[in-house]
Amino acid sequence: MPTEEEQQQQDLTEMTTPTRLPFKPITSSHISHCSYGYWHGLYRAITPKARIIPLTAAFVEYLREDGIVLPEDDEDPRPSWIDQDSGVYSEERSTVSDNDDDDDDDDEALLDPSEHFRDIHRRIRETIDELGGSVAPKLNWSAPKDATWIAAMNSMQCRRPSDIYLLLKSSDFITHDLEHAFDECDDDDDDNNHNSNDNNFILVLRKWVEMNPSLEFRCFVRARTLLAMCQRDLNHFDFLFPMVEHLRSRIQTFFDTNLKHTFPDEDFVFDVYIPPPHKRVWLIDINPWAPQTDPLIFNWVELLQMDSTSTSATADDYWVVRDEEEEEEKGSSDDDDDDGGDTTATIFVPELRLVKRDDPEAYGFMTPQYSAHKLPKDVVDASRSGPGPLREFADRWKEIQARQQQQEEDAEEEDGVD
Repeated sequence: MPTEEEQQQQDLTEMTTPTRLPFKPITSSHISHCSYGYWHGLYRAITPKARIIPLTAAFVEYLREDGIVLPEDDEDPRPSWIDQDSGVYSEERSTVSDNDDDDDDDDEALLDPSEHFRDIHRRIRETIDELGGSVAPKLNWSAPKDATWIAAMNSMQCRRPSDIYLLLKSSDFITHDLEHAFDECDDDDDDNNHNSNDNNFILVLRKWVEMNPSLEFRCFVRARTLLAMCQRDLNHFDFLFPMVEHLRSRIQTFFDTNLKHTFPDEDFVFDVYIPPPHKRVWLIDINPWAPQTDPLIFNWVELLQMDSTSTSATADDYWVVRDEEEEEEKGSSDDDDDDGGDTTATIFVPELRLVKRDDPEAYGFMTPQYSAHKLPKDVVDASRSGPGPLREFADRWKEIQARQQQQEEDAEEEDGVD
């Protein structure tokens, strides 16, 4: 039994221990400002080539539906044994039941969900062609990176509308955009809460470019100050360390020139890509300054408490790289600018944090990224319902596999007879 004094101390600790991270109130307008459809128009010249397709309520409802039913692509006839309710392979539609013609018509409608969003389907196909035949999809805030395991290419690369639908419907990140984007908001302004309005959802199709993940960086801005930066891929890359000053300077200049005074909110997180020869910076995404944004190598407590006025450095130490870059871009140098005086100044130098060789994150390659999202929804739902439904799911899966194997054997026998 604790003494009275110890009990009082414990009660005081519980009263003073925060139950949530000390973020400023998160407004729905801030979440809306981080939607691709809002900021892309401001920064089109510094973002990769992309097209935006406003989504209809019918298409959003299709994304929300359980199971994965994909419309046929004209150039890629698909098997007729895609299941209509669970998202797993099933028997041929003609042998599912002996229902009448009306039931057959209903089955046909289920197998072609694009009947309800023909215009969207057509625009997606046209946009893929316009952008060179391959695109990477995302919705307002998130890309379906957690669902690449289900894609034929094991990547975000999509060549057909059905590739896009498969990724979108398999992604927990996309579900969060559709259902929970505004959950953390502290304001009750219904005019700003767009989550319930399906007409505000968009599909972003970016021209597919093979990006080197080691050159993607996440940058944290607080009170319009570039507070910190880190690599997005949580693996160790030796070649990045000699480039720290150059990369930090490029990102700082990019922020000061393009984002610092133009983005409507003073706190936000943005992602950039700096491809070889590491001179141009591309804006990839803008994320909310909110708990749902992954701080990666940092943690939110660290970022929220970081003192942006405490770092001192000499101007020569910090600006030498930026001066050299500016002179290089001008094609000349002016030695007269150096008067040999004391250029010491107190400035804030944002940290560019990389994964070191001995960091635990350096061995992230042993665990596939987003592995926690890779269980099929049917399995997760069955497991949550107890052993009975899970056993039923397993038995059904065995039956489907046996039936598929029998169909393959029958097809081989027919080929042998021919």
